[in-house]
Amino acid sequence: MTVEDSLADTGFLRPAAPSPGADALFADDRREAGYVMNLSHAWAHQPALQQALMDQLAQASAAAGLSFRQRAVLVTASASGLGDPHCSLAWGRRLAGEAGDDVAAAVLRGDDEVLEPGDRALARWARQVARDPNGTAPADVEALREAGLDDAQIVATTVYVALRIAFSTVNDALGARPDRQLVEAAPEPVRQAVTYGRPAAGAASG
Repeated sequence: MTVEDSLADTGFLRPAAPSPGADALFADDRREAGYVMNLSHAWAHQPALQQALMDQLAQASAAAGLSFRQRAVLVTASASGLGDPHCSLAWGRRLAGEAGDDVAAAVLRGDDEVLEPGDRALARWARQVARDPNGTAPADVEALREAGLDDAQIVATTVYVALRIAFSTVNDALGARPDRQLVEAAPEPVRQAVTYGRPAAGAASG
């Protein structure tokens, strides 16, 4: 087996040097997921940056007043719009828990009509920000206002989506494959909807 083969699932980088930050990152994965995620091997080279990004996401979510369901809608729509399989699978499963498997799968395929009006406005905004931020229009912002967000919340929501896109971009660009456990935990309709991005890992993550 070549070095390239051995690193295929965790990405293109060599293993990170041991550090307290990397150890904490891996420990968090094991506590929350039961295994170290493939994408965390890339972030282990810069664990402080990963933590700072997560802290900013939490701050943006709080400033926007986002519920768990709203975050699931935003991440599922933006990740699918970007073509990121990791967050599509993880947050598609979470959206399925909130709205049902078929609704989550539809959003992953780009069909936001299945959502309630407020969630639909969020999904369309997140998808537009991911695909073409210069293509937004006043009507898109007005739809967010009609969904109950004030202008400060709209800014915070947009920051939240942009940070999620940044996280996905790093994971995808550095070659991490979706964990086998992540794929298997997703409902079948969600798995079938995620037809984009890098293929799933061939073996379970450790």
